[in-house]
Amino acid sequence: MAEKIPSISKINELFQNKEMKPSELFEQVYETASYTESVLHAHLELFYDEGLKLSKESDKRYKKNESLGLLDGIPIAIKDNINIYGYKTTCSSKMLSNYVSPYDATVVTSLKKAGTIFTGKTNLDEFAMGSSTENSAYGPTKNPWNPDFVPGGSSGGSAAVVSAGSAVASLGSDTGGSIRQPASFCGVVGFKPTYGTVSRYGLIAFASSLDQIGPITNTVDDTRIIFNEIQGYDSKDATSITPVYTKLENKKIKVGILKELMQEGVSNESQNEVNKVVNQLREKGHDVTEISLPLTEMALSVYYLIAPAECSANLSRFDGVRYGIREDASTSYEMMNKTRSVGFGEEVKKRILLGTYALSAGYFDEYYGRALKVRSKIITDFKTAFDKVDFILSPTTPTPAFGFGEKTKNPLEMYLSDLCTIPANLAGLPAISIPTGLSENNLPLSVQIMGKPCSDYSLIDFAESIEEMVEFNSSPNLLKENSES
Repeated sequence: MAEKIPSISKINELFQNKEMKPSELFEQVYETASYTESVLHAHLELFYDEGLKLSKESDKRYKKNESLGLLDGIPIAIKDNINIYGYKTTCSSKMLSNYVSPYDATVVTSLKKAGTIFTGKTNLDEFAMGSSTENSAYGPTKNPWNPDFVPGGSSGGSAAVVSAGSAVASLGSDTGGSIRQPASFCGVVGFKPTYGTVSRYGLIAFASSLDQIGPITNTVDDTRIIFNEIQGYDSKDATSITPVYTKLENKKIKVGILKELMQEGVSNESQNEVNKVVNQLREKGHDVTEISLPLTEMALSVYYLIAPAECSANLSRFDGVRYGIREDASTSYEMMNKTRSVGFGEEVKKRILLGTYALSAGYFDEYYGRALKVRSKIITDFKTAFDKVDFILSPTTPTPAFGFGEKTKNPLEMYLSDLCTIPANLAGLPAISIPTGLSENNLPLSVQIMGKPCSDYSLIDFAESIEEMVEFNSSPNLLKENSES
Protein backbone atom coordinates (compact mmCIF):
# COMPACT_ATOMS: atom_id res chain seq x y z
CA MET A 1 0.00 0.00 0.00
CA ALA A 2 1.27 3.45 -0.84
CA GLU A 3 0.19 5.03 2.43
CA LYS A 4 -0.54 4.12 6.01
CA ILE A 5 -3.96 2.45 6.35
CA PRO A 6 -6.74 4.92 7.27
CA SER A 7 -8.80 4.52 10.44
CA ILE A 8 -11.71 2.07 10.49
CA SER A 9 -14.20 4.96 10.56
CA LYS A 10 -12.56 6.53 7.50
CA ILE A 11 -12.50 3.19 5.66
CA ASN A 12 -16.18 2.66 6.44
CA GLU A 13 -16.92 6.12 5.09
CA LEU A 14 -15.11 5.21 1.84
CA PHE A 15 -17.18 2.01 1.62
CA GLN A 16 -20.45 3.84 2.28
CA ASN A 17 -19.64 6.49 -0.35
CA LYS A 18 -18.73 3.80 -2.89
CA GLU A 19 -15.19 5.24 -3.16
CA MET A 20 -13.65 1.90 -2.25
CA LYS A 21 -14.86 -1.70 -2.11
CA PRO A 22 -14.02 -4.12 0.72
CA SER A 23 -12.56 -6.49 -1.89
CA GLU A 24 -10.24 -3.71 -3.10
CA LEU A 25 -9.08 -3.03 0.45
CA PHE A 26 -8.50 -6.73 1.04
CA GLU A 27 -6.43 -7.00 -2.15
CA GLN A 28 -4.36 -3.98 -1.09
CA VAL A 29 -3.76 -5.44 2.36
CA TYR A 30 -2.83 -8.81 0.86
CA GLU A 31 -0.48 -7.08 -1.58
CA THR A 32 1.26 -5.43 1.37
CA ALA A 33 1.49 -8.81 3.09
CA SER A 34 3.06 -10.34 -0.04
CA TYR A 35 5.81 -7.72 0.21
CA THR A 36 6.33 -7.54 3.96
CA GLU A 37 5.95 -11.18 5.03
CA SER A 38 9.21 -12.23 3.38
CA VAL A 39 10.93 -9.80 5.73
CA LEU A 40 8.77 -9.88 8.86
CA HIS A 41 7.34 -13.41 9.13
CA ALA A 42 4.42 -11.94 11.09
CA HIS A 43 1.62 -14.15 9.71
CA LEU A 44 1.89 -17.90 10.19
CA GLU A 45 -0.96 -18.47 7.73
CA LEU A 46 -2.82 -16.20 5.32
CA PHE A 47 -6.50 -16.78 4.48
CA TYR A 48 -6.46 -15.30 0.99
CA ASP A 49 -9.12 -17.40 -0.75
CA GLU A 50 -11.68 -17.20 2.02
CA GLY A 51 -10.87 -13.54 2.66
CA LEU A 52 -11.42 -12.59 -0.97
CA LYS A 53 -14.70 -14.50 -1.06
CA LEU A 54 -15.99 -12.81 2.11
CA SER A 55 -14.83 -9.37 0.94
CA LYS A 56 -16.91 -9.75 -2.24
CA GLU A 57 -19.92 -10.67 -0.12
CA SER A 58 -19.26 -7.48 1.81
CA ASP A 59 -19.13 -5.60 -1.53
CA LYS A 60 -22.68 -6.73 -2.22
CA ARG A 61 -23.94 -5.60 1.19
CA TYR A 62 -22.51 -2.11 0.74
CA LYS A 63 -23.90 -1.91 -2.78
CA LYS A 64 -27.38 -2.62 -1.35
CA ASN A 65 -26.77 -0.28 1.63
CA GLU A 66 -27.13 -3.27 3.95
CA SER A 67 -23.75 -3.22 5.69
CA LEU A 68 -23.42 -4.93 9.08
CA GLY A 69 -21.69 -1.97 10.72
CA LEU A 70 -18.30 -0.30 11.03
CA LEU A 71 -16.34 -3.57 10.93
CA ASP A 72 -18.03 -4.97 7.84
CA GLY A 73 -15.28 -5.69 5.30
CA ILE A 74 -12.41 -4.73 7.64
CA PRO A 75 -9.38 -7.10 7.42
CA ILE A 76 -8.25 -8.09 10.92
CA ALA A 77 -5.49 -10.54 11.91
CA ILE A 78 -5.88 -13.05 14.75
CA LYS A 79 -3.13 -14.22 17.10
CA ASP A 80 -2.52 -17.94 16.69
CA ASN A 81 -3.60 -18.85 20.23
CA ILE A 82 -7.21 -17.83 19.45
CA ASN A 83 -9.38 -20.46 17.77
CA ILE A 84 -10.96 -20.04 14.34
CA TYR A 85 -13.10 -22.96 13.18
CA GLY A 86 -11.47 -25.08 10.50
CA TYR A 87 -8.00 -23.51 10.81
CA LYS A 88 -4.92 -24.51 12.75
CA THR A 89 -4.29 -23.05 16.18
CA THR A 90 -0.65 -23.88 16.85
CA CYS A 91 0.26 -21.36 19.59
CA SER A 92 3.56 -21.26 17.63
CA SER A 93 4.42 -24.62 19.19
CA LYS A 94 5.40 -27.99 17.73
CA MET A 95 3.04 -29.48 20.29
CA LEU A 96 -0.02 -28.17 18.41
CA SER A 97 1.44 -28.21 14.90
CA ASN A 98 -1.36 -30.52 13.70
CA TYR A 99 -4.27 -29.12 15.75
CA VAL A 100 -7.23 -27.80 13.73
CA SER A 101 -9.81 -25.93 15.77
CA PRO A 102 -13.32 -27.48 15.84
CA TYR A 103 -14.93 -24.24 17.03
CA ASP A 104 -14.70 -20.44 17.02
CA ALA A 105 -13.54 -18.39 19.99
CA THR A 106 -16.29 -16.08 21.24
CA VAL A 107 -14.38 -13.00 20.03
CA VAL A 108 -14.10 -14.58 16.57
CA THR A 109 -17.85 -15.31 16.52
CA SER A 110 -18.53 -11.65 17.45
CA LEU A 111 -16.28 -10.34 14.69
CA LYS A 112 -17.75 -12.71 12.11
CA LYS A 113 -21.25 -11.43 12.94
CA ALA A 114 -19.93 -7.90 12.36
CA GLY A 115 -18.71 -8.83 8.86
CA THR A 116 -15.00 -8.77 9.73
CA ILE A 117 -12.61 -10.50 7.31
CA PHE A 118 -9.66 -12.37 8.81
CA THR A 119 -6.30 -11.91 7.09
CA GLY A 120 -4.82 -14.95 8.84
CA LYS A 121 -3.11 -16.18 12.01
CA THR A 122 -0.17 -14.28 13.48
CA ASN A 123 3.08 -15.45 15.03
CA LEU A 124 3.72 -15.36 18.79
CA ASP A 125 6.08 -16.57 21.47
CA GLU A 126 5.24 -20.24 22.06
CA PHE A 127 2.05 -20.49 24.15
CA ALA A 128 2.37 -16.70 24.63
CA MET A 129 5.44 -17.10 26.84
CA GLY A 130 7.95 -14.41 25.98
CA SER A 131 8.59 -10.73 25.36
CA SER A 132 10.15 -10.73 21.90
CA THR A 133 8.51 -13.39 19.65
CA GLU A 134 11.91 -15.07 19.52
CA ASN A 135 10.44 -18.18 21.18
CA SER A 136 8.20 -19.24 18.29
CA ALA A 137 8.79 -22.77 17.03
CA TYR A 138 8.34 -21.36 13.50
CA GLY A 139 10.96 -18.63 13.69
CA PRO A 140 10.94 -15.05 14.98
CA THR A 141 8.92 -12.11 13.73
CA LYS A 142 10.85 -8.92 12.94
CA ASN A 143 10.08 -5.29 13.70
CA PRO A 144 8.74 -3.24 10.73
CA TRP A 145 10.66 -0.20 11.96
CA ASN A 146 13.96 -2.06 11.76
CA PRO A 147 14.19 -5.82 11.05
CA ASP A 148 17.31 -6.04 13.24
CA PHE A 149 15.09 -5.42 16.26
CA VAL A 150 12.40 -7.54 17.90
CA PRO A 151 8.71 -6.60 17.59
CA GLY A 152 8.07 -7.43 21.25
CA GLY A 153 5.97 -10.26 22.56
CA SER A 154 4.15 -12.38 22.93
CA SER A 155 1.79 -10.75 20.40
CA GLY A 156 4.70 -9.69 18.20
CA GLY A 157 3.08 -10.92 15.00
CA SER A 158 -0.19 -9.15 15.78
CA ALA A 159 1.60 -5.85 16.39
CA ALA A 160 3.88 -6.16 13.37
CA VAL A 161 1.06 -6.77 10.86
CA VAL A 162 -0.79 -3.63 11.99
CA SER A 163 2.38 -1.55 11.95
CA ALA A 164 3.35 -2.85 8.49
CA GLY A 165 -0.14 -2.47 7.00
CA SER A 166 -0.82 -6.15 6.24
CA ALA A 167 -3.92 -5.90 8.45
CA VAL A 168 -6.08 -2.95 9.50
CA ALA A 169 -6.10 -4.21 13.09
CA SER A 170 -5.48 -7.41 15.02
CA LEU A 171 -6.37 -9.32 18.16
CA GLY A 172 -3.71 -10.30 20.66
CA SER A 173 -3.65 -11.72 24.16
CA ASP A 174 -2.15 -10.00 27.19
CA THR A 175 -0.95 -11.97 30.23
CA GLY A 176 1.76 -9.65 31.50
CA GLY A 177 1.88 -6.99 28.81
CA SER A 178 1.80 -9.09 25.65
CA ILE A 179 -0.47 -6.65 23.78
CA ARG A 180 0.88 -3.34 25.09
CA GLN A 181 4.61 -4.15 24.97
CA PRO A 182 4.73 -5.23 21.29
CA ALA A 183 2.34 -2.39 20.38
CA SER A 184 4.84 -0.01 21.95
CA PHE A 185 7.82 -1.57 20.13
CA CYS A 186 5.95 -1.40 16.79
CA GLY A 187 4.48 2.11 17.17
CA VAL A 188 0.79 1.18 17.32
CA VAL A 189 -2.01 1.26 19.91
CA GLY A 190 -2.43 -1.74 22.23
CA PHE A 191 -5.32 -2.16 24.67
CA LYS A 192 -5.76 -4.65 27.53
CA PRO A 193 -9.38 -4.47 28.74
CA THR A 194 -10.58 -4.99 32.31
CA TYR A 195 -10.19 -8.66 33.21
CA GLY A 196 -13.43 -10.49 32.45
CA THR A 197 -14.98 -7.91 30.11
CA VAL A 198 -13.85 -9.82 26.98
CA SER A 199 -14.52 -13.55 26.82
CA ARG A 200 -11.52 -15.88 26.98
CA TYR A 201 -13.53 -18.79 25.54
CA GLY A 202 -11.49 -20.13 22.64
CA LEU A 203 -8.21 -18.60 23.84
CA ILE A 204 -5.62 -21.30 24.57
CA ALA A 205 -4.87 -20.62 28.23
CA PHE A 206 -1.44 -19.64 29.54
CA ALA A 207 -2.29 -18.17 32.96
CA SER A 208 -6.05 -18.10 33.41
CA SER A 209 -6.26 -15.40 36.08
CA LEU A 210 -4.12 -13.02 33.99
CA ASP A 211 -4.90 -13.71 30.30
CA GLN A 212 -7.02 -11.17 28.44
CA ILE A 213 -7.82 -10.73 24.74
CA GLY A 214 -7.63 -7.22 23.33
CA PRO A 215 -7.13 -5.21 20.11
CA ILE A 216 -3.99 -3.80 18.49
CA THR A 217 -4.81 -0.90 16.17
CA ASN A 218 -3.50 2.16 14.35
CA THR A 219 -5.71 4.61 16.25
CA VAL A 220 -7.47 4.78 19.61
CA ASP A 221 -10.82 5.15 17.85
CA ASP A 222 -10.17 1.84 16.08
CA THR A 223 -9.58 0.30 19.52
CA ARG A 224 -12.93 1.64 20.71
CA ILE A 225 -14.75 0.17 17.69
CA ILE A 226 -13.25 -3.31 18.09
CA PHE A 227 -13.59 -3.38 21.87
CA ASN A 228 -17.23 -2.40 21.55
CA GLU A 229 -17.78 -5.46 19.35
CA ILE A 230 -15.93 -8.07 21.44
CA GLN A 231 -16.75 -6.98 25.00
CA GLY A 232 -19.62 -8.31 27.10
CA TYR A 233 -20.66 -11.25 29.26
CA ASP A 234 -20.21 -14.78 27.90
CA SER A 235 -21.72 -17.79 29.70
CA LYS A 236 -19.05 -20.02 28.11
CA ASP A 237 -16.32 -18.25 30.10
CA ALA A 238 -16.42 -18.85 33.87
CA THR A 239 -14.38 -15.69 34.50
CA SER A 240 -16.62 -13.47 32.35
CA ILE A 241 -18.37 -10.55 34.05
CA THR A 242 -21.35 -8.37 33.20
CA PRO A 243 -19.51 -5.05 33.04
CA VAL A 244 -21.00 -1.83 34.35
CA TYR A 245 -18.76 0.79 32.80
CA THR A 246 -18.00 4.00 34.63
CA LYS A 247 -17.91 7.40 32.92
CA LEU A 248 -16.03 10.52 33.93
CA GLU A 249 -18.22 13.59 34.30
CA ASN A 250 -15.48 16.09 35.16
CA LYS A 251 -13.51 17.46 32.19
CA LYS A 252 -10.56 18.17 34.50
CA ILE A 253 -8.81 14.82 34.81
CA LYS A 254 -6.70 13.79 37.80
CA VAL A 255 -3.65 11.89 36.59
CA GLY A 256 -1.14 10.06 38.78
CA ILE A 257 2.45 9.49 37.65
CA LEU A 258 3.62 6.16 39.09
CA LYS A 259 6.87 6.95 40.89
CA GLU A 260 8.11 3.34 40.93
CA LEU A 261 8.01 3.19 37.11
CA MET A 262 9.96 6.43 36.69
CA GLN A 263 13.14 5.28 38.40
CA GLU A 264 16.30 3.28 37.77
CA GLY A 265 15.65 0.45 35.34
CA VAL A 266 13.53 2.64 33.06
CA SER A 267 15.52 4.48 30.39
CA ASN A 268 15.66 8.25 30.18
CA GLU A 269 14.05 8.06 26.74
CA SER A 270 11.00 6.25 28.14
CA GLN A 271 10.74 8.60 31.12
CA ASN A 272 11.03 11.65 28.85
CA GLU A 273 7.96 10.52 26.86
CA VAL A 274 5.93 10.51 30.07
CA ASN A 275 7.27 13.94 31.04
CA LYS A 276 6.39 15.27 27.58
CA VAL A 277 2.79 14.08 27.94
CA VAL A 278 2.61 15.42 31.51
CA ASN A 279 3.58 18.91 30.33
CA GLN A 280 0.88 18.84 27.67
CA LEU A 281 -1.73 17.60 30.14
CA ARG A 282 -0.91 20.42 32.54
CA GLU A 283 -1.18 22.93 29.70
CA LYS A 284 -4.70 21.59 29.09
CA GLY A 285 -5.56 22.24 32.73
CA HIS A 286 -5.50 18.66 34.02
CA ASP A 287 -4.31 17.89 37.55
CA VAL A 288 -1.11 15.80 37.45
CA THR A 289 0.59 14.53 40.61
CA GLU A 290 3.16 11.88 41.50
CA ILE A 291 1.85 8.82 43.32
CA SER A 292 3.68 5.93 44.95
CA LEU A 293 2.67 2.27 44.98
CA PRO A 294 5.71 0.58 46.57
CA LEU A 295 4.43 -2.95 46.04
CA THR A 296 4.55 -2.51 42.26
CA GLU A 297 8.30 -3.09 42.63
CA MET A 298 7.40 -6.66 43.64
CA ALA A 299 5.00 -7.15 40.72
CA LEU A 300 7.60 -8.85 38.51
CA SER A 301 8.46 -11.40 41.21
CA VAL A 302 4.79 -12.05 41.97
CA TYR A 303 3.99 -12.49 38.29
CA TYR A 304 6.78 -14.98 37.71
CA LEU A 305 5.41 -17.19 40.48
CA ILE A 306 1.71 -16.97 39.65
CA ALA A 307 1.95 -17.15 35.83
CA PRO A 308 4.24 -20.22 35.68
CA ALA A 309 2.14 -21.97 38.32
CA GLU A 310 -1.02 -21.49 36.27
CA CYS A 311 0.84 -22.38 33.06
CA SER A 312 2.04 -25.62 34.66
CA ALA A 313 -1.57 -26.58 35.39
CA ASN A 314 -2.98 -25.42 32.03
CA LEU A 315 -0.34 -27.08 29.87
CA SER A 316 -0.66 -30.44 31.62
CA ARG A 317 -3.45 -31.24 29.12
CA PHE A 318 -0.92 -31.39 26.29
CA ASP A 319 0.31 -34.91 26.93
CA GLY A 320 0.08 -36.68 23.57
CA VAL A 321 -3.24 -38.28 24.46
CA ARG A 322 -5.88 -35.64 23.79
CA TYR A 323 -4.39 -32.83 21.71
CA GLY A 324 -1.55 -32.25 19.29
CA ILE A 325 1.38 -34.44 18.39
CA ARG A 326 2.17 -37.89 19.82
CA GLU A 327 5.58 -39.54 19.92
CA ASP A 328 5.79 -43.32 19.62
CA ALA A 329 6.88 -45.23 22.72
CA SER A 330 6.43 -48.62 24.40
CA THR A 331 4.54 -47.29 27.46
CA SER A 332 2.09 -44.45 28.05
CA TYR A 333 4.46 -42.79 30.53
CA GLU A 334 7.34 -42.89 28.05
CA MET A 335 5.03 -41.59 25.29
CA MET A 336 3.96 -38.59 27.40
CA ASN A 337 7.55 -37.88 28.41
CA LYS A 338 8.84 -38.00 24.82
CA THR A 339 5.88 -36.00 23.45
CA ARG A 340 6.32 -33.15 25.93
CA SER A 341 10.11 -33.17 25.46
CA VAL A 342 9.75 -32.81 21.69
CA GLY A 343 6.62 -30.67 21.63
CA PHE A 344 7.57 -27.90 24.05
CA GLY A 345 10.33 -25.33 23.53
CA GLU A 346 12.92 -24.33 26.12
CA GLU A 347 11.06 -21.28 27.50
CA VAL A 348 7.85 -23.24 27.96
CA LYS A 349 9.70 -26.09 29.71
CA LYS A 350 11.43 -23.57 31.97
CA ARG A 351 8.14 -22.02 33.06
CA ILE A 352 6.43 -25.38 33.56
CA LEU A 353 9.29 -26.48 35.82
CA LEU A 354 9.21 -23.22 37.77
CA GLY A 355 5.43 -23.42 38.17
CA THR A 356 5.46 -27.07 39.21
CA TYR A 357 8.11 -26.28 41.81
CA ALA A 358 6.09 -23.33 43.18
CA LEU A 359 2.99 -25.54 43.47
CA SER A 360 4.73 -28.51 45.06
CA ALA A 361 3.68 -29.56 48.56
CA GLY A 362 6.85 -28.38 50.28
CA TYR A 363 6.93 -24.93 48.67
CA PHE A 364 3.29 -23.98 47.96
CA ASP A 365 2.84 -21.74 51.01
CA GLU A 366 6.34 -20.31 50.84
CA TYR A 367 6.14 -19.22 47.19
CA TYR A 368 2.76 -19.42 45.44
CA GLY A 369 0.76 -18.72 48.61
CA ARG A 370 2.80 -15.64 49.43
CA ALA A 371 2.60 -14.42 45.84
CA LEU A 372 -1.20 -14.55 46.02
CA LYS A 373 -1.16 -12.51 49.24
CA VAL A 374 1.07 -9.83 47.70
CA ARG A 375 -1.14 -9.77 44.60
CA SER A 376 -4.17 -9.13 46.83
CA LYS A 377 -2.31 -6.24 48.49
CA ILE A 378 -1.34 -4.79 45.07
CA ILE A 379 -5.03 -4.82 44.08
CA THR A 380 -5.92 -3.01 47.32
CA ASP A 381 -3.17 -0.43 46.79
CA PHE A 382 -4.42 0.34 43.27
CA LYS A 383 -7.97 0.70 44.60
CA THR A 384 -6.76 3.23 47.18
CA ALA A 385 -4.78 5.11 44.52
CA PHE A 386 -7.84 5.38 42.28
CA ASP A 387 -9.72 7.08 45.10
CA LYS A 388 -7.33 10.00 44.53
CA VAL A 389 -6.72 9.93 40.76
CA ASP A 390 -8.72 9.01 37.66
CA PHE A 391 -5.86 7.47 35.67
CA ILE A 392 -2.27 6.39 36.21
CA LEU A 393 0.39 7.27 33.64
CA SER A 394 3.71 5.49 33.09
CA PRO A 395 6.06 4.34 30.34
CA THR A 396 4.78 1.25 28.51
CA THR A 397 8.24 -0.30 28.33
CA PRO A 398 11.53 0.41 30.11
CA THR A 399 13.31 0.84 26.75
CA PRO A 400 12.56 0.97 23.02
CA ALA A 401 12.76 -2.30 21.07
CA PHE A 402 15.97 -4.27 21.57
CA GLY A 403 18.03 -6.27 19.08
CA PHE A 404 17.66 -9.96 18.31
CA GLY A 405 19.64 -12.13 20.72
CA GLU A 406 20.33 -9.17 22.99
CA LYS A 407 18.43 -10.58 25.98
CA THR A 408 17.98 -14.28 25.23
CA LYS A 409 21.04 -15.26 27.29
CA ASN A 410 19.84 -13.31 30.32
CA PRO A 411 16.25 -14.31 31.24
CA LEU A 412 16.01 -11.64 33.97
CA GLU A 413 16.74 -8.87 31.48
CA MET A 414 14.10 -10.30 29.14
CA TYR A 415 11.54 -10.51 31.95
CA LEU A 416 12.25 -6.87 32.89
CA SER A 417 10.80 -5.88 29.50
CA ASP A 418 7.37 -6.34 31.10
CA LEU A 419 8.22 -4.31 34.20
CA CYS A 420 5.71 -1.53 33.45
CA THR A 421 2.87 -3.65 32.11
CA ILE A 422 2.59 -6.51 34.63
CA PRO A 423 0.92 -4.52 37.46
CA ALA A 424 -2.25 -3.97 35.39
CA ASN A 425 -2.59 -7.71 34.78
CA LEU A 426 -2.12 -8.59 38.44
CA ALA A 427 -4.81 -6.06 39.42
CA GLY A 428 -7.15 -6.84 36.49
CA LEU A 429 -7.09 -3.20 35.34
CA PRO A 430 -7.72 -1.81 31.85
CA ALA A 431 -4.54 -0.36 30.33
CA ILE A 432 -3.65 1.12 26.97
CA SER A 433 -0.37 1.93 25.22
CA ILE A 434 -0.18 4.91 22.85
CA PRO A 435 2.80 5.74 20.61
CA THR A 436 4.15 9.20 21.41
CA GLY A 437 7.56 9.61 19.81
CA LEU A 438 10.76 8.08 18.47
CA SER A 439 14.04 7.11 20.14
CA GLU A 440 17.49 8.18 19.02
CA ASN A 441 17.57 5.00 16.92
CA ASN A 442 14.29 5.94 15.23
CA LEU A 443 12.31 3.29 17.11
CA PRO A 444 8.87 3.97 18.62
CA LEU A 445 8.33 5.06 22.22
CA SER A 446 5.00 4.98 24.05
CA VAL A 447 3.19 5.84 27.23
CA GLN A 448 0.80 3.63 29.15
CA ILE A 449 -2.41 4.70 30.87
CA MET A 450 -4.10 2.53 33.48
CA GLY A 451 -7.66 3.00 34.74
CA LYS A 452 -9.80 1.56 37.50
CA PRO A 453 -11.78 -1.63 36.74
CA CYS A 454 -14.57 -1.13 34.17
CA SER A 455 -13.39 2.38 33.26
CA ASP A 456 -12.51 1.03 29.81
CA TYR A 457 -14.49 3.53 27.75
CA SER A 458 -13.37 6.50 29.86
CA LEU A 459 -9.79 5.27 29.52
CA ILE A 460 -10.15 5.04 25.74
CA ASP A 461 -11.64 8.56 25.60
CA PHE A 462 -8.75 9.94 27.67
CA ALA A 463 -6.20 8.05 25.56
CA GLU A 464 -7.71 9.57 22.43
CA SER A 465 -7.23 13.07 23.84
CA ILE A 466 -3.55 12.29 24.44
CA GLU A 467 -3.26 10.80 20.96
CA GLU A 468 -4.53 14.10 19.54
CA MET A 469 -2.00 16.05 21.61
CA VAL A 470 1.11 14.08 20.65
CA GLU A 471 0.18 13.62 16.95
CA PHE A 472 2.35 10.57 16.30
CA ASN A 473 2.26 10.28 12.50
CA SER A 474 5.50 8.43 11.75
CA SER A 475 5.54 5.27 9.64
CA PRO A 476 7.86 2.25 9.88
CA ASN A 477 10.77 1.99 7.47
CA LEU A 478 9.31 -1.09 5.82
CA LEU A 479 6.12 0.79 4.92
CA LYS A 480 8.17 3.65 3.44
CA GLU A 481 10.24 1.23 1.37
CA ASN A 482 7.07 -0.44 0.09
CA SER A 483 5.64 2.96 -0.84
CA GLU A 484 8.80 3.94 -2.74
CA SER A 485 8.88 0.64 -4.64
